[in-house]
Amino acid sequence: MTRPTAIAADTAALGSPRMLHDGLLARADMPVRVEHPGRASWFSSDRIGVISNARSHRNKRDGITGVSAEVARFVETPRRRADLAGALARLAAANIDLLVIDGGDGTVRDVITAAPAFFGDRLPSLAVVPSGKTNALAIDLGIPASWTVEDAVAAARAGRFARRAPIEIAHEGSDAVPLRGFLFGAGAFVQATKLAQRTHRAGAFKGLAVGLSLTLALGQTAFGRKSNAWRAGQRMAIRTEDGRSVDRDFYILLGATLENLPLGLKPLGPVRPGLKVLAVDAPPKALALHVPALLAGSQSERLARAGYHHADPGAFRLSLDAEFILDGEHYPGGELIVATGAPIDFAVP
Repeated sequence: MTRPTAIAADTAALGSPRMLHDGLLARADMPVRVEHPGRASWFSSDRIGVISNARSHRNKRDGITGVSAEVARFVETPRRRADLAGALARLAAANIDLLVIDGGDGTVRDVITAAPAFFGDRLPSLAVVPSGKTNALAIDLGIPASWTVEDAVAAARAGRFARRAPIEIAHEGSDAVPLRGFLFGAGAFVQATKLAQRTHRAGAFKGLAVGLSLTLALGQTAFGRKSNAWRAGQRMAIRTEDGRSVDRDFYILLGATLENLPLGLKPLGPVRPGLKVLAVDAPPKALALHVPALLAGSQSERLARAGYHHADPGAFRLSLDAEFILDGEHYPGGELIVATGAPIDFAVP
């Protein structure tokens, strides 16, 4: 994990949009893209593996598309999360160079969380075939909804990759494997995710689900009473290894290593690599007034003074009694270490 750096000394520090990694903000229009033309020879079919999630939205609806041996020799279709370990063990034993993940954000999260136990430090290059409900990672990487395993393999053989570092979340003092994902949130984000799941059941997916969930969440917050659970927030303590801390109620805590969020929304500020965090004081002030600028990517001092704080922390410690969300899944809170993991290369169009 990256060693934590200061994310806040007090309210003013947390409110400074340029308080950390200022160089990243200067590179806001330069997302990391990696070209590997020399690696095309690595990706012969007998060094390519596929994990297809039969329960992901599109695969459950349409069935898993068959993959010929000329494209990928090793294809795994775990039916349960418990089956994933065996699938990864077989793929690691095959010494694959490319792993194609046919599933949604949750499938990617589960794979990259479990994979290091089998691949060690030699994680293969990855590709994503977006068959989930929201597919935020695929949207970030510019992968179209129509992408197939064959398309992903062709992109890898052409040497087209983009690099993303996942978020790593561990419970302090626990021997459990750290969770790895790309979009993390607490407070109102947990309730918004539950709303998104309801919109999925109503038949709304991808950008439409995000838009409906955002609209409903803002309505609950803007028009709720002071006692409204959305407005009240959650108590959170954010701490750094050098002893700096913030301990108060936050309406929402949102973090991502994604660079492009669905619908082009930019609540974390301008496009840039690395872990980016938004923390909004509870109850949120003048939400209807500030949200348009916030979603457009503003990190103005005016927003900071109103309690909308941005930071690029690299890593931090978080004390949280309530649940948090990582790539759509609920997890118990506690004493958490939130850090930036080792970067992963993803095949892209």
